[in-house]
Amino acid sequence: MVWVIAGLGNPGEKYISTRHNAGRMAAEFFAKIMHFDGWREHKQSKSRAVGGMIGKTTVAVILPDTFMNKSGSAVVKFVKSAKSAERLIVMYDDLDLPIGKFKISFDRGSGGHKGLESVMRTLKTKRFTRIRIGVSPSTASGEIRKPEGKKVVMNFILTKFRAHELEELNRMFKRVAQALEMIVTEGPERAMNVFN
Repeated sequence: MVWVIAGLGNPGEKYISTRHNAGRMAAEFFAKIMHFDGWREHKQSKSRAVGGMIGKTTVAVILPDTFMNKSGSAVVKFVKSAKSAERLIVMYDDLDLPIGKFKISFDRGSGGHKGLESVMRTLKTKRFTRIRIGVSPSTASGEIRKPEGKKVVMNFILTKFRAHELEELNRMFKRVAQALEMIVTEGPERAMNVFN
């Protein structure tokens, strides 16, 4: 039983450390701390992949090298059926959460996220786990400062994280990694109870 962890984002140098690549960054962080070495280009799926074991379970971490709105075409090469989709975890950026927060869900809608819509459309199911990673700034009191308007949002998600935001993200990625381990070993419900 292989678990597939997909970190959504855009490929290429210019998108490194941008808000829209938070899911991809979380997947890279997880692979690194789990000592999953040797990323390989997976030409068939237009993605990079690395694998390893968590306990007795095989885990594949994939980074689609398609653009965000075509993520599903990469994921579908690793997830062959609706049943195997139940062992898929998709990580992606979320404007409704502040930086430093993440949320685990299962079998939910896309919330308008184009990458997630592409995965759901291609796999023809919603029955998989998502980890939404907060990318919006917040005030000192913790109130979220979410950008408004289509053009403003598009520009915002393609901006790079600031140095202090990256520090906060890295702290959160450690918790995301713990959550991923728990999902793989004990199931998404248990992880939701602990981390949400």
